[in-house]
Order: sequence, then C-alpha cells, then structure tokens
Amino acid sequence: MKVIGAGLPRTGTLTQKMALEMLGLGPCYHMVDVLADLDQAGLWEQALDGEGDWAEIFADFHSTVDWPGGYFYRELIDVYPDAKVLLSVREPDAWERSMRETVWAVRNGESLIRLLSSAQAHVNPQWRGFLSMIDRLVWQGKGTFASGHAEPQQLIEAMNRHNDEVKRTVPPERLLVWSVTEGWGPLCEFLELPVPEEPFPHINDRKEFLNRIVDGSLQALQEWRARETSVEPSFAVGS
Repeated sequence: MKVIGAGLPRTGTLTQKMALEMLGLGPCYHMVDVLADLDQAGLWEQALDGEGDWAEIFADFHSTVDWPGGYFYRELIDVYPDAKVLLSVREPDAWERSMRETVWAVRNGESLIRLLSSAQAHVNPQWRGFLSMIDRLVWQGKGTFASGHAEPQQLIEAMNRHNDEVKRTVPPERLLVWSVTEGWGPLCEFLELPVPEEPFPHINDRKEFLNRIVDGSLQALQEWRARETSVEPSFAVGS
C-alpha cells in the first residue's frame, strides 16, 4: 500500500482513483470496487467489528481512496507505515450539496434513488447486506455522520471534524491536504513522481454514482420480476 486516501466521499475520489492509477499506483481501491462485488461488504462488516483482514481486502491493490477505506485511515497508517496519506478537500457548501444528492439520498429522504435502492434491498440479499454495512459506516453508531445529518450545517460540521482529526492524527510529513482542482503538481511533488504528459483526469462522480445505483436497482428488480413471472428481463444496464 503506497497511498491511503483519507478524504471524505464526494471530494473527487473517483478522479483521484484514476489519477493514482495513471501514476502507476494502482489498482486503487474505491467504493466502486465494493459495488462491483457486493460480497466484499462482509469483509468491511468484519472491519467495523474490529477484525479487518487488510491483506485480503487490499490484495493486489496499491492505493485506496473514498470510503470504506478512508474510514479506517487510523488503522491503515499503522498497518502500512510507509504509505503516504492524501486528504482530499472541497469547498464545504458544494460538497454538502453533492453529498446530499448522492450518498445521503441513497438512505434518506424520499427521492427516486432512495426508493429504488430500498426496493432493490427487498429482492437482493447482497444489496441488503451492502446497505447494512453502509449504515454502520456512515449513518449509525460510530458512522461518520451518525451525530446528525438532517441539516446542511450538520454535514458540514462533520466534514470539518473529520478533516481536523486527520490533520491531528497523521504525521505532517506523511500527509498532503489537496483538492482535485490543484491537479498534478502538488500530488506528484508529494508522491515524488514525475508529472504525466496526459492532462489531469476529470470524472463526473455524481453522474457515475447515480448511474450505478439506479441501473443496478433497475436490473435487480427486472431480474426479480423475471423470476417471479418467468418473463425474460428486458432492461439493459448502461456502461
């Protein structure tokens, strides 16, 4: 493990994943890897119980960004003492809006994405297990935003607490506080790597996030309908 991303979700983490992989520090673990293999949620449940099998979780990975990995940055900086830590940050109001329209909306409110996600949980045990893990990781108990998240200021206060805790916890020589808007320069200097000739990547995280949740839910519901009615599913998930 070369880089541990401690930045919160919705701070350009999918862009970070691509950037680190372009720098030769991949594969980079990200929540999309859990969404692609929902059985991994069980490994993260074990980690939440204090029994993280980091060697299994991060087998073949050389970096990690986003949750669930970032939630465990304290444990990971001890497990991987030579790894550097990347705290990605974002303007608070823009971050809060993005968070509320995506991660928050999956489990809260009455938006279409929440209703589809909840419907999928009724027909897909793997998705139900994934949501259980997410609730513990983010919304309940010792979750990142368990202290409150109904109001915008509550999310922003939790973001500020997290960022301050990372700065206090990680030795300064191992830490870079960075925004994706800064591009290659500070990142490559921190990692002691040459700046690539390719432009710094930019991925529409919000669109990718919503597509994965909506498409996955629609596919699961179509498959359930096919099983229940013996009708071939007609929905094709987009790439």
